[in-house]
Amino acid sequence: MITVWKLGLSIPFALGMMMFQAASTAAQIDQGDAVANRHSSQAESAIANALNETSMTVTPHSGMEKVPTLADLERPAAPAMSQVTSVSQFTDVDPSHWAFQALQSLVERYGCIVGYPDRTFRGNRALTRWEFAAGLNACLDKIQELIAAATADFVKKEDLEVVKRLQEEFAAELASLRGRVEALDVRTATLEKQQFSTTTKLTGNVWFNFTGAFAGDSVTAERSLAVPNNPNAAPRRDINNRPTRVQRNEPEPTFSYYTFLNFNTSFTGRDLLVTQLVSGNGNSPVNQLVSAGFFNSWGTPFLDQSGVVTPGSVAIRELFYQFPVSNSVRIAVGPRLNFYRYFDANRFTFFPTGATSFQSNGSTLSNAVDRGSGAVVLWNISPQFLFTAAYLAENTEFLNPALGFNTSSSPARGDGLFGGTNTLSAQLAFSPTRNFNLRLLYTRSNLKPNAAGFIGGATGEPLPYGLADDGFGGPLRTSTADTFIANFDWLITPKFGIFGRYSYGSTDINPRNPSRSGGKVRVQSIQAGLGFPDLGKKGALGVLSFVMPYDFLEGTRFLLSGSGNGAIQYELEASYYYPISDNVALIPAFYAIFNANNFDTNPTVFVGNLRAQFSF
Repeated sequence: MITVWKLGLSIPFALGMMMFQAASTAAQIDQGDAVANRHSSQAESAIANALNETSMTVTPHSGMEKVPTLADLERPAAPAMSQVTSVSQFTDVDPSHWAFQALQSLVERYGCIVGYPDRTFRGNRALTRWEFAAGLNACLDKIQELIAAATADFVKKEDLEVVKRLQEEFAAELASLRGRVEALDVRTATLEKQQFSTTTKLTGNVWFNFTGAFAGDSVTAERSLAVPNNPNAAPRRDINNRPTRVQRNEPEPTFSYYTFLNFNTSFTGRDLLVTQLVSGNGNSPVNQLVSAGFFNSWGTPFLDQSGVVTPGSVAIRELFYQFPVSNSVRIAVGPRLNFYRYFDANRFTFFPTGATSFQSNGSTLSNAVDRGSGAVVLWNISPQFLFTAAYLAENTEFLNPALGFNTSSSPARGDGLFGGTNTLSAQLAFSPTRNFNLRLLYTRSNLKPNAAGFIGGATGEPLPYGLADDGFGGPLRTSTADTFIANFDWLITPKFGIFGRYSYGSTDINPRNPSRSGGKVRVQSIQAGLGFPDLGKKGALGVLSFVMPYDFLEGTRFLLSGSGNGAIQYELEASYYYPISDNVALIPAFYAIFNANNFDTNPTVFVGNLRAQFSF
C-alpha cells in the first residue's frame, strides 16, 4: 500500500474535499497557467495603467492605481476556502444527513477538508472530475504525512483500499495535473531567466514618414537675406523698418524616421520611473517654406522630425519619477518632464492616433517649455475633477545648449532652474461623463531672449512662433507672458464626436534699450474639428481639423517675423488612423494651408503625409 501511495503523491492536492479544496486548488493551477502566460507582458500592463493615469486627462481617476510587481504576480492566489478541524464548524451540515459520518471522518481524522470563509460546506455544489482529482491528491498528501509521523495506526485498511481504487480511477487526471504543474515550472523558470528586468519594462515606437509639400509657385517668407536657407536665422529690418523677405521654391519630398525607446520602472507597484530615449532624422519639406522662427510648426506632421540636436543621434526625451503621496495626490519630479503628458490633452488630437500636425496636436500658444526640469502635482479632487499644476524650467532635448538652450541644467548667463525660460501652469479638467471632457488651462511664462536678444521660435509661446524685437531690430530683456486655453472633446455617439480649442496669449515686450518704448503682443488661436471613431474598422479614427493658429490682436510692430502683410493664416487638416494590427498602423494625412506665413499673396500650400507606425 505504501508503494501505491507514493506513486500517487508526486502532485499535492485533495480527496474528501472534492467539494471544497479541490475547487480552490484547481483554480490556483489555472491561475498559475495564466501567470505564466502573462509573465512576459505583466510589467507592460502595469506600467500602462500608471501611464494612463497621467498622460491623458480625458477622464480623471480616483487615484494612483497599484501596479503589480513580478513578486506580487508570482505569489499564489489567496485560497477561496479555509481549513476546519471539526465538522461542527460547518453551519450548513445537518448531523442527520446520510453523508455526515463520512464528512466527519475526513475532517476530524484526516484534516483534508476545507470550508468557505463563511463556515459553510455547500454540499449540494456540483463537482467536476478535475476538482475530484485535486481533492483526492490532497488526502493522499495527508495520509503520507501521517505515515511519516509514525501514525499509520490511524489509517484503516479499508480507507487505503478506497484510496487505491480512487487513485486508479483518476490516474489520467492526476497525470495530467502533474504534467501541467511541471510544464508551468519550466515555463516560469524560462521566463524569469530571459526577462529584461524584474522591475523595468522596455517598449518601443517607430515611425516612418513619407511627406511632400506642393504650392505651385514660390512662397514669400520673412527670413535673413544672408542665410535664406536657415529657417532659424532672424531677418533684419530694412530702411522702411520692414523685416526682410525672400522667395522660397517648392521643396522635394522626404522619407524619414522617428523613434522612442521607453524604459518604465516600478519599484513598489505604485511608483513609476520613466526614461524615454529618442532619435530621428526628419526635416519636413514645409520647413523650407516657413518664415524665421516657424521651424516645425505649420504644415509639419508632428512625428516627421528629428527630435534631437544632431539628426540620427540619441537623446533623453523624458526622465522623471512619479509617486503617490495619498490616494488622490501624485507627484512627478525630474530633470526632463514632458509638459504634454499632463496638459492640454484631447481624445481627437492625441498624436499617435488623432490629428497629426504640430498645429492641431495642441494649442499653438502653448507651451514655451516642451520638456523641462521641475515638478508636477496631480490631485484627483473627485471622479469628475482633476487638478494639475507644474513648474518647468526649459530643458528640451532638441534644442542646442551651445546656442543658449537647456537652461535649467546650466548656471551660465544666470540661467539654472529659476533664471532661464520657465513656466508655471495650472489646469482643471472636468469630466462629467466618459464621453465629455473640458479642460481649462493657465500658464504664466518667463521668456528669456535667445543669443541674438530676440524672443520667439521653439521657446516663444504664446508669441507663439516667429521672432519679436523692440520694434526696430533691437534686443529685448526677459519678458513675461500669460496664456489662457479652453479645450474640450465630446463623443456624441460611439462613432462621432466634436472637439475644439480657444487660446489667448499676451506677451510683454521689454526693450533692452531704455529709449525704446515697450508694449504687448496679443494673439488668439481657434481650433474646431470632427472625430469619427471606428471609421471603417474597429480602433480606427478619422479626424477633420480646422485651425486658425495665430490671429494677432495687438503688437504686430514688434514682430520681426510672423506678421506677414497682415493676412490671417488658416489651415484645414484631414487624417485617418488605420490599425492593421495591435502593433502596426498606417496613417495618411492631408493639409491645406491658406495665407501661408500670414501673406494673402502666397499660394495655398498642400501637404501630404503617409506614416507607418510600429509599436513593440
